[in-house]
Amino acid sequence: MAASPPPPTPHPSLKIHSIGLMNTSLNRFFSKTAPSLSKPPWLSLRSTCRSELGSFGDSQNWITVDHYPRLDSVRIIQSSPSAASPIPMAASASLDSAAKIAKKVCLFYCAENKPLAERIAALSDHIELRSINWRTFADGFPNLFIPNAHGIRGQHVAFLASFSSPGVIFEQLSIIYALPKLFVSSFTLVLPFFPTGTSERMEDEGDVATAFTLARILSNVPISRGGPTSLVTFDIHALQERFYFGDNILPCFESGIPLLKNRLQQLPDSDNISIAFPDDGAWKRFHKQLQHFPTIVCAKVREGDQRIVRLKEGDPRGRHVVIVDDLVQSGGTLIECQKLLAAHGAAKISAYVTHGIFPNKSWERFKHDSGGNPDGGMTYFWITDSCPWTINQVMNRPPFEVISLANSIAASLLI
Repeated sequence: MAASPPPPTPHPSLKIHSIGLMNTSLNRFFSKTAPSLSKPPWLSLRSTCRSELGSFGDSQNWITVDHYPRLDSVRIIQSSPSAASPIPMAASASLDSAAKIAKKVCLFYCAENKPLAERIAALSDHIELRSINWRTFADGFPNLFIPNAHGIRGQHVAFLASFSSPGVIFEQLSIIYALPKLFVSSFTLVLPFFPTGTSERMEDEGDVATAFTLARILSNVPISRGGPTSLVTFDIHALQERFYFGDNILPCFESGIPLLKNRLQQLPDSDNISIAFPDDGAWKRFHKQLQHFPTIVCAKVREGDQRIVRLKEGDPRGRHVVIVDDLVQSGGTLIECQKLLAAHGAAKISAYVTHGIFPNKSWERFKHDSGGNPDGGMTYFWITDSCPWTINQVMNRPPFEVISLANSIAASLLI
């Protein structure tokens, strides 16, 4: 039986400069660029090849990749909640080579989201912070400037927004509409909290569903060279709101629930956790993501002129019950649910909401239970940093703990 031939080697006089090596591209190369050369036997997606890859922005920065049939997307993998490191993944290239050709993102941000932007950039060398000059004219209208606008041409660009009040939406929309038109490769809008989500339906003729209005505004963001704008948002209030967006924007609906599950696994009584939903809407929204926990469902019923929270199903006796909802404003429903669960024998009561809005400092209503008094306070109250104006108020104030969205946002930007 004849011995197997040695592995073939590329043509010694050729360098193939390519991004996204494809068999058809190489065939075209040999037929047009070097017609005098016959197609070598190693030209196959399944065979080993060596190619030099470089960025169009830096023609001198070439790298060599062996065994490169295809390149998968880059993701951030969090090994633990306290230590997250970006790890580019490639199916058949080495880890170091994949890191050199990973997607890079220029991240702009509004002023109040600067701390979150810095946390995001700290997670990956492939995310670079860029600033905006937020100024105003004498009449109070925005006077905005994007420094080094020529420098972001051909780059992947993102903007971290915070629509914390109607007064700041216009100036941020001005930036959001301007960035895609600066000849960028792609544009991603990160809006952790979609603020008009609770105004998603009409109950009387004349009601204005402002959730639909904001969705239409964002759907008309100009397209970039790479196509429609991508929108990253977390735990939008109603699932049907995803259909409010038009075809000129690509919404990516993320959730903070995986971050909560990681935190619950760290608790000393993690095997005694039950999840409570304050109403049927919260159950519909989150129960599939939390189906491995014992479930308690509360319901709001009307008695006369009052709406009272009742226990619909589940048993909280002796359990550490975590109330889960997408957002909190005045906190009245959560407090009523807390009292109900304590009356039915819950040993500890905590709460989680992705968006802690807390208008008029309503967070002050929530007291800390250091042990043995679930009726009077909560063991933990977890919120994310989607609402930066709240974070500054509740930081280091028990029972509040802030779970950062930074790792989830960084992963979304590097898709």
